[in-house]
Amino acid sequence: MVNVLANIASILIIVELVIGNFANVFIALVNCIDLINGQRISSADGILSALAVSRIGLLWAISINWYFTVFNSDIYRKQTEIIIRIAWAVTNHLSTWLATSLSIFYLLKIANFSNFVFLYLKKKERSVILVIMLGTLMLLFPHLVIASILETMQMNENIGNVTQNTKLKDITNFLNMTAFTLLNSIPFFISLICVLLLIYSLCKHLRRMRLHGKGSQDPSTKVLVKALQTVISFLLLLALYFVSLTISGWNSKKPVMLLCHAAGLLYPSSHSFVLIWGNKKLKETFVSVFWQARWCLKERKPPSPQMNNNDTR
Repeated sequence: MVNVLANIASILIIVELVIGNFANVFIALVNCIDLINGQRISSADGILSALAVSRIGLLWAISINWYFTVFNSDIYRKQTEIIIRIAWAVTNHLSTWLATSLSIFYLLKIANFSNFVFLYLKKKERSVILVIMLGTLMLLFPHLVIASILETMQMNENIGNVTQNTKLKDITNFLNMTAFTLLNSIPFFISLICVLLLIYSLCKHLRRMRLHGKGSQDPSTKVLVKALQTVISFLLLLALYFVSLTISGWNSKKPVMLLCHAAGLLYPSSHSFVLIWGNKKLKETFVSVFWQARWCLKERKPPSPQMNNNDTR
């Protein structure tokens, strides 16, 4: 039964790695082609491109960690584990904060409040995103130093007896999980605030539409709903990612770790498809590529797919 669970989890991980890398490479490639062709890309597309690159790195860091977990390569594990952990910490940090910055961007771009502070931030949206990312880089460096020290301590097997090694492992594991929770709770709560403010803005907008006798299917409402779907999906998948990492951090059994890996990979892989479907340009390109591939296989001339122009930018 244990081997069956481990095999199922490994298959799920491989599938998620393939589709996750495909989605993120697609996002980065589409925006890079536009940039090479001299087309101006929006702030949202710039954040999406950086997010896709960071998630590609995160997926590879998780896949390498999965490889060591499955095959238990002790000879190479001791030499590379610190590097893998640092690579995971960097890509995880950038991925989480870039997705949070995207949530903030949607809030500033789409929500409508008369508050003076909000209007000022809305006017300076690019500067706000830049300051947030620079600020998070200042948090990344001390986190890497602490994580490197803790990993070095945990990998030192020559300190004392077995009991001392077990206590040291428990202490470093506790410190690692505490640092991880504290650092990642900040972007989670920022995204939660963005969701609540977007919901409040949507309610105000719907109330205003009713007062003016207009329907709830106007373009502004659809844009707000699409932004809410994107941010809420990020929040839910991020919560699943945190829970799976927390469980795997406290449980060293291989099947449990692999199942947690499979659950956690839903965040960087499936959320990228949500972002593609929520972006008009990416969605149109994705559907066009799909139709081209489908009709090339059938050796027919592809028709022009009908697209909905009311997607969130």
